[in-house]
Amino acid sequence: MRVLITGATGLIGQEIVQICHKKNISVNYLTTSKSKIKINEDYKGFFWDPTNNQIDVKCFKDVVAIIHLAGATVSNRWTASYKKEIIASRTQTTALLIQALKGITHTVKHVISASAIGVYPDSVTNYYDQEHNEINGSFLGQVVSVWEQAVDQFETLNIAVSKIRIGLVLSDKGGALKEIIKPIKLGLGSAFGTGEQWQSWIHIRDLGNMFVFVLQNKIEGVFNGVAPNPVSNNELTKTAATVLKKPLFMPNIPKFAMKLVLGEMHIILFESQRVSSKRIVDKGFYFEFNCLYLALENLL
Repeated sequence: MRVLITGATGLIGQEIVQICHKKNISVNYLTTSKSKIKINEDYKGFFWDPTNNQIDVKCFKDVVAIIHLAGATVSNRWTASYKKEIIASRTQTTALLIQALKGITHTVKHVISASAIGVYPDSVTNYYDQEHNEINGSFLGQVVSVWEQAVDQFETLNIAVSKIRIGLVLSDKGGALKEIIKPIKLGLGSAFGTGEQWQSWIHIRDLGNMFVFVLQNKIEGVFNGVAPNPVSNNELTKTAATVLKKPLFMPNIPKFAMKLVLGEMHIILFESQRVSSKRIVDKGFYFEFNCLYLALENLL
């Protein structure tokens, strides 16, 4: 089996590439940097430039599925211009893949796209699954909505579509966890706001395995890329401090303070989404890390 991965050099992409190689799945990948192109039998790089509608269509040769992860990070300050970049990086890349496939004979049967749980409304009481149709009114909700609509266009080419709505990814190689533990290591750890907001988290290895599980089992539909046991922000902070053997005595950080520092992006820290992973579990997926303490112990 050969897959094409966009965003293969990112945090999640690197994990998926490793898992694919362990399972003897060959990987083609697209990159905007010609210096990152490697040509091995099981790991072949191809150039694309989505802003100028350029793509090397040889990237699709012998590919049966696309794992689509490309998109600018939402963890930079949301200026008006950067907001446009966040949306364009998702819609333009998707449109370019579809446009390129329309013009060639190909073997692609399945697309598995990254998405985000930011589509679900902010709530400390609701427990969301994929059947929930109300979209979060925030910028993140808008991003996910247009992103998923763009991905659905693959169906016009008779290509099956799967979407994995990703939660808080815990990794020792980057992402949110490194930022969460920095103040805790200095003895300055504290929760955000009331600390009651839900954090639907997932260990990076489980997330990588989930993408490959959907790929190998040819499962269509929307799945939540979160572990079975979401926790409050208070519990996340306390558990990280316990694993690191650090005290927690600082008061919670008020919302207005983070709004001053981060601007509109502060909602990433304060919005609450308690999200269910039942659908993927019902399909037979096994979580290696379904408990936060075990996940953090493994990573820290």
